[in-house]
Amino acid sequence: MAINIKYKLGDFAKDLGLANKDLIDLFSAKGGEAKKHTSPLSEDEMNYALEKLTREKQVKSLDAYLASGQPEKKEVPAEPLKRADGTVVEAPQTKKHPPVKEQQGEKPQKAAAPKREVVTMTVDTRTVDINLDKFNEKYTELAQSKPQANRKKKTAGNQNKQKFGQKQNNRFGGRGPGGNFGRRRETEAERLQRIQLEKARKAQLKVQIPDEIAVGELAARLKVTAAQVIKKLMGLGVMASVAELVDFDTAALVADELGAKVEHEVHVTIEEQLFSEEVQDTEENLEERPPVVVVMGHVDHGKTSILDAIRKTRVTAAEAGGITQAIGAYQVEMNGKVITFLDTPGHEAFTSMRARGANLTDIAVLVVAADDGIMPQTIESINHAKAAGVTVIVAINKMDKPTANPDHVKEQLTQYELVPEEWGGDTICVPVSAMTGEGIDNLLESINLVAELKELKANPHRRAKGAVVEARLDKGKGPVATILVQNGTLNQGDVIIAGTAVGRVRVMTNDQGEKLEQAGPSTPVEITGLTEVPAAGDVFDAVEDEKLARELAEKRQNAAKEEQFSSYQKVTLENLFSQIAQGEMKELPIVVKADVQGSAEAVKQSLEKLSNEEVRVKVIHAGVGAVSKSDVMLAEASHAIIIGFNVRPDQVAKAEAEQADVEMRMYRVIYDAINDVTDALKGMLAPKYREVELGRAEVRLVYKISSAGTIAGCYVQEGKITRAAKIRLVRDGVVITEDEIDSLRRFKDDVKEVASGYECGVGLQKFADIKEGDIFEAFIMEEYRE
Repeated sequence: MAINIKYKLGDFAKDLGLANKDLIDLFSAKGGEAKKHTSPLSEDEMNYALEKLTREKQVKSLDAYLASGQPEKKEVPAEPLKRADGTVVEAPQTKKHPPVKEQQGEKPQKAAAPKREVVTMTVDTRTVDINLDKFNEKYTELAQSKPQANRKKKTAGNQNKQKFGQKQNNRFGGRGPGGNFGRRRETEAERLQRIQLEKARKAQLKVQIPDEIAVGELAARLKVTAAQVIKKLMGLGVMASVAELVDFDTAALVADELGAKVEHEVHVTIEEQLFSEEVQDTEENLEERPPVVVVMGHVDHGKTSILDAIRKTRVTAAEAGGITQAIGAYQVEMNGKVITFLDTPGHEAFTSMRARGANLTDIAVLVVAADDGIMPQTIESINHAKAAGVTVIVAINKMDKPTANPDHVKEQLTQYELVPEEWGGDTICVPVSAMTGEGIDNLLESINLVAELKELKANPHRRAKGAVVEARLDKGKGPVATILVQNGTLNQGDVIIAGTAVGRVRVMTNDQGEKLEQAGPSTPVEITGLTEVPAAGDVFDAVEDEKLARELAEKRQNAAKEEQFSSYQKVTLENLFSQIAQGEMKELPIVVKADVQGSAEAVKQSLEKLSNEEVRVKVIHAGVGAVSKSDVMLAEASHAIIIGFNVRPDQVAKAEAEQADVEMRMYRVIYDAINDVTDALKGMLAPKYREVELGRAEVRLVYKISSAGTIAGCYVQEGKITRAAKIRLVRDGVVITEDEIDSLRRFKDDVKEVASGYECGVGLQKFADIKEGDIFEAFIMEEYRE
């Protein structure tokens, strides 16, 4: 594996025998950041410089280089010959060899000389991978160990080529310049690993970072350790642990310092893909829409009767107990203008339904009986209307009664910031009589007047959006939902999603039962085609992509399940005490089935409100439709009872309930269900206990018996002492302890009780420090019910 060495431009130029300016000009021609003699060079930059210099100093033939490398032959003078007498004999002259060039020129003249064939081999150095190891300290030391004389004779180009050759020899296991063998030949696995590492270094890492990211996740994306990221954060003045979140800007700075290229990760949710509307609401495409009116008030003050007078139909007699059992939506026309009415139940059990109705509406008609005045549910309705931000019109009903007092009603309204117009306020008060029809037209005209002042508009040229008013499960049609289109236009065949329900609109009908192909803003319609019964109050949207809509519905279902599972808290030190307290509390699980979703929710909330500190009512399931076998199986597994509201169990469920001994109760009026559950809770309340004093005894002697322990000789002053009684030991008016009797004897006989005026021996189970003069108070705990 290659050894990475930080190499400066000046050192690199010195080793190459070049001036710093030459290398700076070379890198400037390449482009990029300007270099200085102290600038560090990367492996790619040094490879580029070596390759560039190799090309520039490349020669066509190596003959001149080889000729210049042959050692020069020097003439060696022959020593003179001496005779025996010491005289010098003159030596013969040595023949000088002609220069190489002269010898090459004489070759055509010498026929006997053999012809020499020169083969030129070109080595393409452009594809050779130059590694930084050639600049290792090892090679620097070897270069310094060479004779200084030889180093001076070499030219700059010759030096470059020699270093290049040394590197090649060392890379492939040849001999180095000092005659020693270089590194061992690398294996194929090492070569592949080296190539992969070099490619990874050369390719700049790209990371996507969201608006917020955990430190550990950032480290994983940068392919570094969390400690490296934390170190960089500390350098930026940010102290964060592995699990903490950092913002995009901070994470981008860290990634940049670690050499990564940062891209901003933008999450596009399924909702954004589905509900992105191409057509925007502008003043040009907004059109006037009918007002949506809700009728509110106290029970039996005549809300449904007023709607009945408006619709000219009679529906009140069909309602059990005088309570509207489901929310309905209707449209009426007055002076050519359409008004949409929502009918909400008046009983307090339907508070949540009434709140949803107010949120769907523009105008609230508050019905107050002229003879009763404002009642508790009237106040509740006023608060809901104010919270929803709707305009309130007061309909003072039952003006046909002789005891009607509208002025008293107006006086009460001022207490709740509803000042009538005739008294200088802005609240319209209309006296009406649902029985005679008096004032109904004035009420409708007032609604149109308020709607005109509010300038209610919507855009019918976009996909529909609205809310679910009511939903139920029909045996023949399947899930049926009454919806109110608040904006856009709903067409038959559109794909809609409402909560966890999704589907394509198969049939769409109005309140008169007429089939429609389109429904514009403020239009209530009943639709079929959904996969399940949506919840009343769910927002619905018409979408284009059915596949994405089903994916979103599944996502919402999973989220609902996770929320349900998360409601079961895990024990921690903080909630340990409360968990223990809840473990002691009894629970009454109930399965609720109703004819419509709104009623099921109302019954659920009414029952759960009956919970108290000792008994908790828990509705484990609230559904729509007949009681089925699965409901009975759920009740059996949960030890629950089944309460049905306006539904009946099918035969299979009835047989299953009888076999499993599951109690089922069916009701038509919610009052009866609440009363029965309340009575059942009274039987389940934890019994209360009170202390009943039995008698008193004075300790006159104390005996220490080895086999029986401490025995108190007592005299019963009043009442009696029984074997099953508890004893409270009182000394000088202070309670010392409470204990139970271990033994009660008269003389040597065990007895069950000792009456007043008799003596006895009493031994306690735990306490032994008994003294003469102590008082034993005998008592029992008696259960009682209020």
